[in-house]
Amino acid sequence: MRRRFVLLVLMVVVVGCGGAQAPKAKIIALLLPEQTTKRYETVDRPWFEREMKLLCDDCQVLYYNAQNDPMLQQQQAEQAIKAGARVLVLDPVDSVDSRTIADHAADQSIPVVAYDRLILNSPGVTAYISFDNQKIGELQAESLVAGLTSRGITNPKILLLHGALNDNNASEYKLGAKKVFDPLVAAGKLTIVGEFDTPDWQPTEAQQYIERMLAAGDQIDGIYAANDGTAGGALAAVQAAKLEPLPLITGQDAELTAVQRIITGEQHMTIYKALRPQAETAAKIAHALLVGQLIPTNLVNNRTVANGIIDVPAILLNPVVVTKASIKDTIINDNFWSPQQLCPVKLVPACEAAGIKP
Repeated sequence: MRRRFVLLVLMVVVVGCGGAQAPKAKIIALLLPEQTTKRYETVDRPWFEREMKLLCDDCQVLYYNAQNDPMLQQQQAEQAIKAGARVLVLDPVDSVDSRTIADHAADQSIPVVAYDRLILNSPGVTAYISFDNQKIGELQAESLVAGLTSRGITNPKILLLHGALNDNNASEYKLGAKKVFDPLVAAGKLTIVGEFDTPDWQPTEAQQYIERMLAAGDQIDGIYAANDGTAGGALAAVQAAKLEPLPLITGQDAELTAVQRIITGEQHMTIYKALRPQAETAAKIAHALLVGQLIPTNLVNNRTVANGIIDVPAILLNPVVVTKASIKDTIINDNFWSPQQLCPVKLVPACEAAGIKP
């Protein structure tokens, strides 16, 4: 009798277990586009992972970097989905080709958060977090024009170094910059000697373009460089050509070496984007979607961005111009870079002259 009772209990346990559903894994995939721009590995990834850990201790973040290869990124997205990812946070290598990833995820009811770069022509984009990218281009152009004016240059001659053609952000920066430059060109107050779309944002490509333009004998007063990497390439070219004074060069991302160039007077400005809040906000959105909640309304604020198919709920953060005069009040004040990081021994005199105490 006892044996029959034990068997009956075991049968009940087995049947009960068979009917229960295993809890879904809490997996989020973070897919970043490349490592040429230093921010992705040094800022975006670690702050996203830290915030996700705070929000959800038992969540798993699958991380991928596509090395500027759209096909590789598509494969990585498929790997993430097969591994059980329930939300994709995707910074696309190619803003158009990435629609395949978003469409495939949507077919499986997996939300996709477009991170930093918009995913175009897909109804499968759940949210978008970035900066006001046209505003970035405007701020860069306005700062360059103001700097050239302060030098007393009339009808300055400039070169434009845009970003990669397959990056929607690069198109937005260009549109913003042209809002400033085009009226000045039409009024005969500015000459654009040439412009270049930098493949994959590679600094070496930017450097080679500037070298070709300088070899043609063109006078260059300023260089609109869309980010700090292309700015570094431009600087290498003009320094090799021994131009004096150096043309004013813009930038973006507040990379350590770029801010140091601003301190030494080799770069005119950069755009500081509060990348930590961007990464942390992306984590908050991803977590809300993971647990089946709506995107917090206080984050979206009823703002949308059109991607060619739908109006995507958007969080657009504010970019900030950084020049030598404002490094302390922005980058240092926000602990983005410390005085010690900015001012190695060889730069101490330049830092002190800029009012920065290591």
